[in-house]
Amino acid sequence: MARQKSALKYVGTIGDIRHFRIKGNKGYFAGMVGGPSAEQIATDPAFKRTRENMNEFAGSATTGKSFRNGISGLIKSNGDSQVTGRITAIMKKINLEDGSEVRGKRAVLITQVPHYLVGFEFNKFTSFGGVFKAPYTLTPSTGRESSRLEVPSFNPLDSLYVPAGATHFRLLNVLTVVSDFSYNETTKVYEPKDVSVNELTAVERSEYTSVSEPTTLISLASALPGTPVLSNDVSVVNILAIEFYQEVNGSYYQFSQGNAMKVAAVY
Repeated sequence: MARQKSALKYVGTIGDIRHFRIKGNKGYFAGMVGGPSAEQIATDPAFKRTRENMNEFAGSATTGKSFRNGISGLIKSNGDSQVTGRITAIMKKINLEDGSEVRGKRAVLITQVPHYLVGFEFNKFTSFGGVFKAPYTLTPSTGRESSRLEVPSFNPLDSLYVPAGATHFRLLNVLTVVSDFSYNETTKVYEPKDVSVNELTAVERSEYTSVSEPTTLISLASALPGTPVLSNDVSVVNILAIEFYQEVNGSYYQFSQGNAMKVAAVY
């Protein structure tokens, strides 16, 4: 694929050359018009491997979307513009680890390789560890239906990277359930193995806390609603986040930048 470097900027097709932009990348790109038809890809034996890859990529995207659905509101304020693609890429890595199914129908078994998700930063430009440096403990319950975040007293001026203008912050302890996904031969799509609790989510926020004064102990217990029984086909993803605010006349306005969120653990 060619990359355009001149000052001429346009999109569309001229002759056999198509010009376009790629989200998240600077500049303009060019490629040849054409390629195999949709019918060829769907039926030609030569494209068997392509069909397998497409099917598994669709399954990885479906699993990633399900993961995002449970925390969509938080991703909107704490994720970067490429978070969807980065999550899908992780699900595809997990998909490649499955040795129980044939190519094109391999499952997405998060429960088998949960470490692929641990440490994932929802905003690759602002890491949670770079913003929040205070020590903390995160303790799950035996049944995985709850977890407790405890942060001993600390001085925000020493332990936080505070964006200019922020007066307060909040910590978030988040639990969201994501099922393993497998290919359904009847429906011809990937579906959750345990739909009953898939996307179940709990969010616990701390009080608005001043960035200019030492804190007291922060203890946040987050519990999934309904005390569900969690099967071996689901993972509970424990996410930590910090959000910054500016207090004006008793109202708190969340910053659009400077916030951070990561996957701290998977149970």
